[in-house]
Amino acid sequence: MKDGPRLRTVEKYKPPYPLNRFPHGFAVNLGKEIVYLLASRGTPRLEGTDWEEIFARLVGAKWQPSNVGLDDIILQQTAWGAKTVKNKKPSKVSKIRLISGRNSVSFSFGQEKVINVDPNDMGEKVLSIYNERVAGVRKKFQHLRTVVLVKSDDLLELSAFEFETVMYDFKTYWWQWNDNDNLEGYDKSGNVHVFTWQPHGSQFTIIEDVPDQRLAIRIRKPPKLNRDEVLATLKFDESWVEVIS
Repeated sequence: MKDGPRLRTVEKYKPPYPLNRFPHGFAVNLGKEIVYLLASRGTPRLEGTDWEEIFARLVGAKWQPSNVGLDDIILQQTAWGAKTVKNKKPSKVSKIRLISGRNSVSFSFGQEKVINVDPNDMGEKVLSIYNERVAGVRKKFQHLRTVVLVKSDDLLELSAFEFETVMYDFKTYWWQWNDNDNLEGYDKSGNVHVFTWQPHGSQFTIIEDVPDQRLAIRIRKPPKLNRDEVLATLKFDESWVEVIS
């Protein structure tokens, strides 16, 4: 028999929308969220958990913070990790550094000496810790993405983009210690700096290219909400507060 048997193909689950092509109305709704945040807080402060919750709301997903940090937002068989990073020109920046967790070689491999050792061996171990986390999450979801919000200091300019959360082949990188005793990983094909690992604290950073098709928006600064007026609108009464001790 030359040809194999015919099989019914199983349609793979499709993500809710193509990568980096956010749903209709996403830009305006993101702007609304930031305007409300600025008006209610009065200060341009947006933390990582704020972005997770906002993004989940905008795409109709469930916000479910996880210890791993790769699947904090879930919609059926698609999961996202969410990151925020500051930059003076969110609409123009081409590369950003994303903190991607703590990769402790001492904990994972029982290795006490982590400085002034073979950089390539250490780099392989650091990457293997990250890859193990990604593999564990990918077992549960068919699609895994990272969604990034690049924000200006005043939150009046922002950009957002996604990329597939992938594992890295350690064979395609070389490593060296820099002058600060931090470990740096470079892509062999172009000697491009991709990773940084700090032995003290085990912080692992990945340098990502920002795609040209990013979403970029600029918003007008709203006036701060007046606290007394808000309380009056809510018809606040002192009976709402019960002194229990």
